[in-house]
Amino acid sequence: MCEVGEDYRAPAGQPPPRPGREQKCVKCKEGLPVVVIRAGDAFCRDCFKAFYVHKFRAVLGKNRLIFPGEKVLLAWSGGPSSSSMLWQVLEGLSRDSAKRLRFVPGVVYADEGAACGQSPEDRAKTVAEAKLVLQSVGFPWHIVALEEVFSLPPSVLRCSAREPVGTEGAYKAAVDSFLQQQHALGEEQQSLPCPPRPPIRAGPPTAGQTEALSTLFSSVETLTAKEELLRTLRTHLILHVARTHGYSKVMMGDSCTRLAIKLMTSLALGRGAFLAWDTGFSDERHGDVVVVRPMREHTLKEVAFYNRLFAVPSVFTPAVDTKAPEKASIHRLMEAFILRLQAQFPSTVSTVYRTSEKLVKAPRDGCAAGTPGPRCLLCMCVLDVDTADSATAFGAQTSSQLPQTQPPVAQAEAPTVSCCCTGMGGARHCCRTEEDPRARVIEQLCYGCRVNMKDLPSLDPLPPYILAEAQLRSQRAEAEQIQEYLLEDREDEDARPGES
Repeated sequence: MCEVGEDYRAPAGQPPPRPGREQKCVKCKEGLPVVVIRAGDAFCRDCFKAFYVHKFRAVLGKNRLIFPGEKVLLAWSGGPSSSSMLWQVLEGLSRDSAKRLRFVPGVVYADEGAACGQSPEDRAKTVAEAKLVLQSVGFPWHIVALEEVFSLPPSVLRCSAREPVGTEGAYKAAVDSFLQQQHALGEEQQSLPCPPRPPIRAGPPTAGQTEALSTLFSSVETLTAKEELLRTLRTHLILHVARTHGYSKVMMGDSCTRLAIKLMTSLALGRGAFLAWDTGFSDERHGDVVVVRPMREHTLKEVAFYNRLFAVPSVFTPAVDTKAPEKASIHRLMEAFILRLQAQFPSTVSTVYRTSEKLVKAPRDGCAAGTPGPRCLLCMCVLDVDTADSATAFGAQTSSQLPQTQPPVAQAEAPTVSCCCTGMGGARHCCRTEEDPRARVIEQLCYGCRVNMKDLPSLDPLPPYILAEAQLRSQRAEAEQIQEYLLEDREDEDARPGES
């Protein structure tokens, strides 16, 4: 049996075997190995490239979500994983590729220097390096600054209607039609699947927007909430770029290691209900724009080896947690925990990742039969809170806030004041909520986002589109409640003459 004090590591006197001249590639049995991915898996240069490329193509081919001729936006951060994804798409669209990719790519790069505290000179240098890489790729590219979230419309937070997912027969028909069109255009047009186009970049952010973004992140109390807020704003900005320029898919460069860390982090942050969306291959929460993760089969070790062997360029950009200690945030702590376990037990990342593959996107009971219910204002997932169930974590949180938000029991001598929502279907949008803008926003968030908003003392620094959408949703819900109340009264009046 397993014991608590048992040591599962290899004996100190037996170091792991290293590839020597007598060892051959496990694939071709001829070439000298240059990479050892796992114990006993030594690959030569050519076999490792074929293994790496096959993983990327297999993920796309197995899911068949990207149709031929579809516009796909590649979210490139400059890091190793997204740079490797960009190079895989570039090689897959080349004429020399055995099985060419058939979609139309574009690249978006988000400048987050203001949120990370970079100086204007460092930001300009980083953007210049990113431009050189994007120009060498030749895809249409978009450079946006994170400050542009202060000019986004409230419609970015609304789930647009999505076209029905095609069947396997529809995918094959689309492939045949695309091949016929390519054959009609001729080989000359096929050699240029994506002609170079002029870059698309909005004007530089104003000083007021930069100051507003700095004020927003400086007001957040914890690094955990800062990382979650940055991820949310970045997603909204990329989603807006995709919708503006007609992209129906967005490719993210999340690797297998990063998704394993993200899964454990989401559990710790109270986002367990959304793990299938946050870590799965496809994320359809936005409706008309689907997020896909084609790098989810590659570990960070494989990505680092590939980028090193084949000179894949990348751009270093400091993040919010750069040089932060291990226990500075839940993200940093979980990352150190997973990577430390991976160093001792090499199957840690794969075990966590395979667990995430088994997660199913099941709707809540209230949304399974009809239209989807209300969505979170920030992450745009279906709300996972239930005010009627006090046994849930949200119910306990709501119960703890009742003494603070509700007035004390009226005394005998105090006049009784009736609520404005009496008889109108509850007090979710009560007059007290209208007087407290923070409560109006908090009630439209999922449990995980509510926990993060605790570290933001005031909601005033938030971008205007978030506050505007919260107000529109509150007004829409109140109008629906009033309409239901008026309809009930009209039905009662119509029923009285029949009774007499």
